[in-house]
Amino acid sequence: MRAMVLDQPGRPLRLAEIPEPEPGPGQVKLAVRTCGVCRTDLHIYDAELQGAPKLPLVMGHQIVGEVVGAGEGAERFAIGERVGVPWLGWADGTCRYCREGRENLCEHARFTGYDVDGGYAELTVAAEDFCFPIPDLYSDAEAAPLLCAGLIGYRALRLVGEAERVGFYGFGSSAHILCQVAVHEGRRVFAFTRDGDGPGQAFARSLGAEWAGGSSETAPEELDGAIVFAAVGPLMVQALKASARGARVISAGIHMSEIPAFSYDLLWEERTLGSVANLTRADGEELLRIAPEVPVRAAVTTYPLEHAQRALEDARAGRIEGSAVLVVSSR
Repeated sequence: MRAMVLDQPGRPLRLAEIPEPEPGPGQVKLAVRTCGVCRTDLHIYDAELQGAPKLPLVMGHQIVGEVVGAGEGAERFAIGERVGVPWLGWADGTCRYCREGRENLCEHARFTGYDVDGGYAELTVAAEDFCFPIPDLYSDAEAAPLLCAGLIGYRALRLVGEAERVGFYGFGSSAHILCQVAVHEGRRVFAFTRDGDGPGQAFARSLGAEWAGGSSETAPEELDGAIVFAAVGPLMVQALKASARGARVISAGIHMSEIPAFSYDLLWEERTLGSVANLTRADGEELLRIAPEVPVRAAVTTYPLEHAQRALEDARAGRIEGSAVLVVSSR
């Protein structure tokens, strides 16, 4: 089968013919239809994450595929059914965190497109218990970004609590999905883009943001909560400066540049800084139930599988409005 392979971090992806994977117990084999290109893929490519990925590696963890085979005991999905595969590929179910309902923090978790091969390929395998049925409303390309950009953003939105005035710092793949969810919930969204990004600000307003401006600008009102989607540490401090008493500022990234020192008065009055890590299956089930009700519409730019490197570089440069998605099969 064809796959785009990462041999070493920083080295261009290689189009290769590799053996087809075969499903083990509890796994399904999928013909990949689409796979989203995520900011996390760039962090893997740039060797910015803790630990080390398996190498050589097939990246990609926003997979929409068709079930074409099943391993021993895998009976949840029928052959031909369309399913989605997220970043959390497996959790042990027995560690302290899993027992407490926090499988996103599992001590032995395996992550799709990092510890195990992902969706930059024609075929992949996945643990059936960690796959999701895809709502019929969504095309293969529209569904892919929901599986990480949507899920991680959704978890971050839940962590800001009941905040009415929510700031989104960085308006890319994740924020454009979560803006729609937040507005649907009756929240007021204030979007912060790169300074001077007029088209990005117009895009945010078109999705319901009440105000949009550059990240160095001051919103017209204090924020009750904020999510920092961009991997830029100083934005955490910017968000604190813009926040009202009791506000929660959440980083939605798996990696972030260093957060600079700041004076305690910015944190005082029960403001908090926090982060989101991975996702739980409950997050996925909830978002995929809510998304059609909104209805969330993901803006996507598609690329053929062999152009995965270009998709990564376009995402890095901010040349994509919404999400980048590889189209592997048009079935």
